[in-house]
Amino acid sequence: MAGESTAWVQDFGLIGSGHRLSRLRRADAAGLAGRAIPDGPVDRVRLLADLISWLFVMDDACDDDGLGGAPTRLAPVVAGLLDVLDRHGEGASAPESGGALGAALHDLCRRVRAHGRSALLLRFVSRVRDYLLALLWEATNREHGRVPAVAEYVQMRRHTGAVHPSLALTDLALDGLPGAAVRSDPALLAVDTLAADLVCWCNDVFSYGKERAAPDGHNLVTVIARESGHDEDAALRAAADRFNDTLSAYLVAEQRLLALDDPTARTVVTARRNWIRATYDWSLVAARYA
Repeated sequence: MAGESTAWVQDFGLIGSGHRLSRLRRADAAGLAGRAIPDGPVDRVRLLADLISWLFVMDDACDDDGLGGAPTRLAPVVAGLLDVLDRHGEGASAPESGGALGAALHDLCRRVRAHGRSALLLRFVSRVRDYLLALLWEATNREHGRVPAVAEYVQMRRHTGAVHPSLALTDLALDGLPGAAVRSDPALLAVDTLAADLVCWCNDVFSYGKERAAPDGHNLVTVIARESGHDEDAALRAAADRFNDTLSAYLVAEQRLLALDDPTARTVVTARRNWIRATYDWSLVAARYA
């Protein structure tokens, strides 16, 4: 599946050969998707793997290739991608305004749409939109050399991490999606929010060594150090403590969700647990942050 997802990226012209291709292969998007949905149907795991590959390409373009260095540079790209999202996967081809990234994003939306789950399609599109708009927030911070406060960073990291669109595709792979009542229940919303935090903060700790070499204010360790005045070691410990405290809160939120006695609740909980563990295990072996 790893080769198929890489080929998908290349077929849409997102990357060619050279260091960008090598960087994507080291990231092992298929490995992360497989860990997150270990028992899912192959075509739906592949859909998640392709989304993760697309996100890696987008993030690398912003973080490493300069696209996200200023909002005026990123804004036209985001506008084209929003145009794609507004079509909700309808039609054989994407609008030209989205470029190669837009064509690949349209393909993802089209494949989600083909499953006939209109509510999930709307959720996926909404969450990708949140991600794109959050990238503009990052670009504005970079342009001004701004390190956000911890509370602001925690809020926005849930969107820049793109965990929520990934959870939408994870749920697509499950049998028995939550109904509208459960989907909007505070218990499930809390589980999703805390799971997103845990996934993102795990990513921050593992990627801190790489990001420290190229200073960027968008890392939990960095914002804690700036706001608290802690040195690096103390900020790393504070980030780990925040992760552990949030994991405890997540376990409480899980029990509240399971107490709803909805037949889909345990499936949802298992999927979120898989994502949290998958991120940790994948981070240990993937070379993305080397």
